[in-house]
Amino acid sequence: MKRTSALLTSLLLPAAVITAADSPPAAPVPAPAQLIKQSPMLSPEEELKTIELPDGYKLELVLSEPQVTEPVLCVFDGNGRMYVAEMNTYMQDIDGTNELTPKSRITRHESSKGDGVYDKHSVYLDNLLLPRMVLPLDDRVLVGVTNTNDITLHKDKDGDGKADEQALWYEGGPRGGNLEHQPSGLVWGQDNWIYTTYNSYRLRWNGAGVAAGKENTAANGGQWGVAQDDYGKMWWSNAGGEKGLWNYQTHILYAAINVSSQKSADFDTVWPLVGAYDFQGGPNRARPEDGTLNHFTGCAGQTVYRGDRLPKELYGNVFLPEPVGRLIRRATVEVKDGVTTVANPHGQSEFLRSRDLNFRPLNMTTGPDGCLYIVDMYRGIIQEGNWVKEGSYLRGKVIENGFENNIGKGRIWRLTHKDFKPGPQPRMLEETPAQWMAHLAHPNGWWRDTAQRMLIVKGDKSVVPALVAMTQKHENPLARIHALWTLEGLNALTPELVTEKLKDEDAQVRAAAIRVAETLLKQGNEALIAQIKSLRQDSSPTVVLQSLMTGKLLNWPDWKKDSQTTIFMSPSLGVKEIGAQLLVEAPKLAGNFSQNDKKRLEKGQEAFRTICFACHGFDGKGMPMPGREGVTMAPPLAGSKTVLQSDFLVKVLLHGLAGPIEGKTYESQMVPLGSNSDEWIADVASYVRKAFGNQGALVTKDEVKKLRTTNKDRVVAWTIEELRAGLPQPMTNSKEWKLTSSLNDSALSKALDNDPGSRWSTNKFQAGGEWLTIELPAETEVAGVELDNTRSANDFPRGYTVVVSSNGTEWSKPLLTGQPSGAVTELVFEKPVKTKFVKITQTGSAKGNFWSVHELRVLKPAATTAAVGAK
Repeated sequence: MKRTSALLTSLLLPAAVITAADSPPAAPVPAPAQLIKQSPMLSPEEELKTIELPDGYKLELVLSEPQVTEPVLCVFDGNGRMYVAEMNTYMQDIDGTNELTPKSRITRHESSKGDGVYDKHSVYLDNLLLPRMVLPLDDRVLVGVTNTNDITLHKDKDGDGKADEQALWYEGGPRGGNLEHQPSGLVWGQDNWIYTTYNSYRLRWNGAGVAAGKENTAANGGQWGVAQDDYGKMWWSNAGGEKGLWNYQTHILYAAINVSSQKSADFDTVWPLVGAYDFQGGPNRARPEDGTLNHFTGCAGQTVYRGDRLPKELYGNVFLPEPVGRLIRRATVEVKDGVTTVANPHGQSEFLRSRDLNFRPLNMTTGPDGCLYIVDMYRGIIQEGNWVKEGSYLRGKVIENGFENNIGKGRIWRLTHKDFKPGPQPRMLEETPAQWMAHLAHPNGWWRDTAQRMLIVKGDKSVVPALVAMTQKHENPLARIHALWTLEGLNALTPELVTEKLKDEDAQVRAAAIRVAETLLKQGNEALIAQIKSLRQDSSPTVVLQSLMTGKLLNWPDWKKDSQTTIFMSPSLGVKEIGAQLLVEAPKLAGNFSQNDKKRLEKGQEAFRTICFACHGFDGKGMPMPGREGVTMAPPLAGSKTVLQSDFLVKVLLHGLAGPIEGKTYESQMVPLGSNSDEWIADVASYVRKAFGNQGALVTKDEVKKLRTTNKDRVVAWTIEELRAGLPQPMTNSKEWKLTSSLNDSALSKALDNDPGSRWSTNKFQAGGEWLTIELPAETEVAGVELDNTRSANDFPRGYTVVVSSNGTEWSKPLLTGQPSGAVTELVFEKPVKTKFVKITQTGSAKGNFWSVHELRVLKPAATTAAVGAK
């Protein structure tokens, strides 16, 4: 594919361009890549020379250092003023020293002449902890920063460009975890709810000083950035699981669904111009001949282009930055029989790519001028410190290329085309609600979204009659949809109007009418149910699916049975594939739990599906590596000894895990999650121990706290060998032991026969007072006892007391008491004791369950090892 380059002539004037043929040849040949060993930082003019674009397109420099440094996103308010979040403490050296110091900022930039040249700059908010979310409302702005789920509301009251009013809008509380595993987005959806990544909930603006609304959603699987299309569907991207674009078949309110046909062949293969083998996934993610990235891995900050000042063929396309690959993917979008599909129209190439190793596109958005804006963090390291620790593959590549020295810069680019001029600057903050309403029909989606948001934030119902007329008479279906949702946001929706719109000639309007009807249905207006159910016979798969999803969301009686009939009878592939997934229920957890434990497990499940699934898979069997059959990104958790043995799992969650596991090296590194609370760690550990067929015990926050304190000086990840060396080991002389019990003495040998299929059992339901005694051949240092009843998972003791004796007649005070909850009961003493007899008494009751032991192990103390990993 032919590509050319040209020089940026001025920082204050539109930039010159690098052009290339817009349409790839029928059989494209990969462009030659270049392996670079050093990465000097370039000026904006020099950087532009390294960038390739299709013919006719050009990049214009909008902002660069020192006006912006370390930018991660940009958004616009109603007057076209740009807000830029800057993470000024992000990875300022290879170890991320002082990264969590509140020295970052949000800057505001204005074009005083309305010509697209941003010449007025101010620091809107300063001394922030790595700001990550910004949402202008009107002249007020919502902001989210790192390590909290709180969202604050700000206003520049005196017009000096600096916020001087602040209030808490949503109190989400503190949040831990790696900064790359925290929410982003804060996108006001067409449905008037606000969406973020990671959080399995959505928020609603109910006015300043009024508590935000909150509703649960499916786990979205997103990481950095959220985008929505013309019909309000959110588009997510995932880097940790190398998924690229995903979960875009349905709105995330209803489910996170993917189907096999949603991407063209090799869609996730990327085609960079330059490489340095500098990928967290290691050599397997690089083309050996040139070191270029071969698959999505760092995708982030996607947008759906909905502007009006670029060629029409781009409208509705999804643009996905890949900062690790130094490129931007353009994805064409087509709905085929209800299934949303994406494809790369540039063959073995990309829409935009650079030869500069410091080009790091992190975020894109459609601007008020109808152009596309690109946030280029322009730096060396683009992976957080946990992925470049001592001994990691990536650290060597960072040092080899000098990436750790390339910091403190950043650029905002505007994508334009030779056949179009950027549109005018908006002045919505000075306009009336009637003028805003007219913008609901604007060809640029940014204007439609902004006008709808401002109408709802203003809450002026004087426009309701005109909005009703727009839904009924406007020739543009998008205008009708926005008017409908604006009425919903103003609480001015009527059943009569919804009934009318359920019959609209446009399928997307009919689908929107079903969705807005949910608000009335929640208020008890059941008369609409029959009308919505009738649309399961609609000619449009989109409408049929929306009817099914609404029934599921509101849990209508027999919704599942009705849905099965609809799916079976439908000729639509999309209805069959997507509808079938709507019927799938979440896997059940092992055991019966108290209400408090259920809540803990639900929290643990949500956290797992937010973060852990990307590497371990939703089923706990490991996320499959794309293009490598049988290989997973991380080890399976189902049946894992690391999960079930001792305190391994909590130690790994707190400090991470490095090195091979059972002889296998996995691409994804288990990073420390210890910045999360003790309760969070306990909930996740408990969920993993009870999910995926596991039968482990629940973990308490006190147990986490104790381990955190014990290992407070640890600074490196654990290894499997180190964990196992610190574990009490089973004694091997079981043939010399003598067992006695209160019941069924003759079967005791089955607890020592190394056959997990046989067992000793009381053969009576647990009532309390049953006991089992182990006599060793001589007094021995004992660290504890392990009772394994995995094959009879519910036959664990409902309570226990453990005592010891040197002669079998005089017994110690209880060394352990408790109430286990798993198929393996670990009775580990606080410190080893010298004893000949160990007696375990079952103290609980369980109608319907015996007390059984399939394998009994007496544990000897762990071998003494030198301290590892301390400061």
